[in-house]
Amino acid sequence: MSNLFELALVCHEADVEIVSDALMEIDALAVSVEDADADTEAEHALFGEPGMPAPAAGWERSVVKALFPTEPEATEAATLILAQDWATDVHVQAIQAVPEQDWVRLTQSQFAPVEITPEFWIVPSWHEAPPQAQRVMRLDPGLAFGTGTHPTTRMCLRWIATHSQPWIRVLDYGCGSGILAIGAALHGARDIDAVDIDPAAVTSSRDNAAANGVTLKPGLPELARGEYPLVMANILATPLKLLAPLLCAHVAPGGNLILAGILSRQAEELKAAYAPWLALEVSDEEDGWILMTAQRAA
Repeated sequence: MSNLFELALVCHEADVEIVSDALMEIDALAVSVEDADADTEAEHALFGEPGMPAPAAGWERSVVKALFPTEPEATEAATLILAQDWATDVHVQAIQAVPEQDWVRLTQSQFAPVEITPEFWIVPSWHEAPPQAQRVMRLDPGLAFGTGTHPTTRMCLRWIATHSQPWIRVLDYGCGSGILAIGAALHGARDIDAVDIDPAAVTSSRDNAAANGVTLKPGLPELARGEYPLVMANILATPLKLLAPLLCAHVAPGGNLILAGILSRQAEELKAAYAPWLALEVSDEEDGWILMTAQRAA
């Protein structure tokens, strides 16, 4: 078994991106970011959705790890990084040998299948689906992501799974990786519009849909037209308030509106923002986040 050599650098969050980019420019085989305070009381969760970038480049105290084919190359990389004028707060934690197979195994072992319901799971490509899984979404998280999907995503997917029906049209507004749209498709939905202001999200949604054998129509927000029996938006409270008239206008008679990205303390302000059109209620809660839903009269 051949060894690779891992260079571990400790830096502040503000330097994570430039350190990571520099390591890739020096031809590192792989670069990952970890919490320098992991397994201590100062550990901090940093959630990122599968298929999309993490919400921040790293933690306040981050360890940036890079793999190199040989020890001299790892040492040279450390020397080059520390010589930069912006690297005054960057420090070498270690340079050590890592068996290649162990690196792959350890990296992949961070990302276990995620249970949405006992029958519905998100499973990385390198894992077998649990035997009880009747529906499986295949999404591979990047190295900088947390070990599971964000609570807001889990709640949305759990709602989809427990209210499953053959929706004839679905709108996923602010689709990101397309995870909610794909979840709806796996539960029988058709004619799904997945829209986002970020072109990278449109591409990601298209690729992830193909990997799961489902059909979506990804695009920019102007793609959304007319009424939908199911409208979903997992964004954040402030844009959700601004989008209230637009999202409500897309909900068909008898249709459902699903909103997430909302903290428990923001429930009343969301209810007030949507009151002229729909009566929101809290349908689920997890780790301080809530799922809010409404149904338009038939």
